[in-house]
Amino acid sequence: MADILIVEDKESFATMLKASLEDESITAQLAKDGRAALRLFKKEKFEIALIDMKLPDIDGIELLRQLKRTDTDTKFLIMTAFGTIERAVEAMKLGAYDFLTKPFDVEQLIALIQRILQEQRRYYENILLRDEMSKIHGAPEIIGKGPAVKHVAELLQKAAPTDTTVLIVGESGTGKELFARACHMLSPRKDNPFVAINCAAIPHQLLEHELFGSEKGAFTGAVARKIGKFELANKGTVFLDEVGDLDLDLQAKLLRVLQEMNFERLGGTYTINIDVRIIAATNRDLMNLVKEKKFREDLYYRLSVFPIRIPPLRERKEDLRLLVDHILRKLHSDKNISPRATEKLSRYDWPGNIRELENTIERANIIAKKKIQPEDILLPERKVSLVKEELPRTLKAAASAGRELAEVEVIKKTLEQTQNNKSEAARRIGVSYKTLLSRIKKYRKKGLL
Repeated sequence: MADILIVEDKESFATMLKASLEDESITAQLAKDGRAALRLFKKEKFEIALIDMKLPDIDGIELLRQLKRTDTDTKFLIMTAFGTIERAVEAMKLGAYDFLTKPFDVEQLIALIQRILQEQRRYYENILLRDEMSKIHGAPEIIGKGPAVKHVAELLQKAAPTDTTVLIVGESGTGKELFARACHMLSPRKDNPFVAINCAAIPHQLLEHELFGSEKGAFTGAVARKIGKFELANKGTVFLDEVGDLDLDLQAKLLRVLQEMNFERLGGTYTINIDVRIIAATNRDLMNLVKEKKFREDLYYRLSVFPIRIPPLRERKEDLRLLVDHILRKLHSDKNISPRATEKLSRYDWPGNIRELENTIERANIIAKKKIQPEDILLPERKVSLVKEELPRTLKAAASAGRELAEVEVIKKTLEQTQNNKSEAARRIGVSYKTLLSRIKKYRKKGLL
């Protein structure tokens, strides 16, 4: 992406300005008249346009009007002769950032441009909601000393310095985004944007707009050009969370981006080149989705060049105490947890993983007086148990009970993953909505759900 567009018909002056900017590591392109500027604006994104008031084909004021309609984010600087300052003031009223009277000191221009570029960088960082604490303190802290977490940390350290596409696999609530951010912060791209996109949280019809942006008039309500997340992430990392929820059309477009590192905005007629690193994450079995023709096989192999599995909390209970202490520090609590309370935590399987643990400890911190005790920890009752009052008397009865328990676990986990969206849960489980409601009613009557 070029930073500056210089619109100036005097070739020697324009070339001098371009060379002076490039000496300061500011890229620039030249347009000799208004028509050339309009053509370049349709093809590329500029942070600043430096426009001479007197051009051979289009008046500078009229060019400003047309360029502002094309891109509302660009900052416009007007160059004017002494006798046309009134016109420069008119340009300021139309939204120009500032004007310079010829002849001007090039050092003055460079200082002004650098100030604008700093403002633009801050603006884009606000759009991306970047994690400033991560930028200050380095990679996000990964809590755990057990072998499962150590293995993940070793894999991250191997993958981070490369541009290899990473696929992070893990149950909901295991902290997949935390590991993705750590991978970014350990990489050479750490000073550039980390852009996280939850593919499951954005409606399919809006997701393409979010990912790739759009041109003015691309659809009803598109009143100005919108820069997509891939373009904003240039030189940085794109994190595609819940990538298994992408529809097949978007999967095809994502595959092209991975292969070609370019795309077109919605309603666009030209190609935008980018340089991004892709980290994807999912709580679904992508290979099963491939078999079911719900996920492209070629995209799966593109994404899973370097797969990393994040262990669920039930497989790393040796880290429970460290995690609890970390959560209490985050809450700025002066309380700690008793050994008996820690033992109670270790007897639970944590289907909601770290997210559920955080909620449980936050609640316990409010209830507890000085130290968190077992009675301060509120956990769901263990309704699912093969051994109730007595064992089934026959193998057939045992098999039936075991099948019911398995169905209950699948239903519970899927409802958790879909935030209790029963239509989506039925689709994932592979039954009709009516059948799912019937099973829920049946197992609730039995006290299993």
